[in-house]
Amino acid sequence: MSLIINIKNITRNFPMGNEVVKVLKGIDLEIERGEYVALMGPSGSGKSTLMNLLGCLDTPTSGSYELNGKDVSNMTDDDLAEIRNKEIGFVFQTFNLLPRTTALENVALPMIYAGASKKERTERAKEVLTQVGLADRMDHKPNQLSGGQRQRVAVGRALVNSPSIILADEPTGNLDSKTSVEIMSLFNKIHAAGNTVILVTHEEDIAENAHRIIRLRDGIIESDTKKEIVV
Repeated sequence: MSLIINIKNITRNFPMGNEVVKVLKGIDLEIERGEYVALMGPSGSGKSTLMNLLGCLDTPTSGSYELNGKDVSNMTDDDLAEIRNKEIGFVFQTFNLLPRTTALENVALPMIYAGASKKERTERAKEVLTQVGLADRMDHKPNQLSGGQRQRVAVGRALVNSPSIILADEPTGNLDSKTSVEIMSLFNKIHAAGNTVILVTHEEDIAENAHRIIRLRDGIIESDTKKEIVV
């Protein structure tokens, strides 16, 4: 297996008035291509900060981060934006869909930034919406969809550029338990198709879907456990 994420001694400090708050205190982390990882930890453990670093939404105070063989720890904002668009598919708790555009247009959006033609965008967006079970809802706007369907659109948007990693932040946080199960089964399928999935959650039953659970506490990795995979 090849490493997709290689983090060495990452720290992240935030100035607060005259003080410096040390949120991440020297984290080492390796994630292999095709892994299914859950990041857990109580509020204030540093898991959201780590997720922002993994997603290239933030840069570390010190340490190195290699994503897919590229050192992204010291990149410019423009370079990071390009990496985010190509390498990382984001799924958020609040869906973050554009309200006035259809499911198809929402899914196609990252491809506009990637410079794809309208024909390419439409074809790929249709393909992905079919993959997430929304072939019959392509022309619906978010307010015409249920919470679970909206999250499926968000998952489709995350998949559309065929990213190296799907990064999901509390993806079932706004969903009822039945819908949560459906969305997690969708993530399991995405992982089975060969995608690397990193899930940030505080719910044990959601984390149980992953094959590896990393727990943070007070800015350090407290435990890192892999499950035996029964084939």
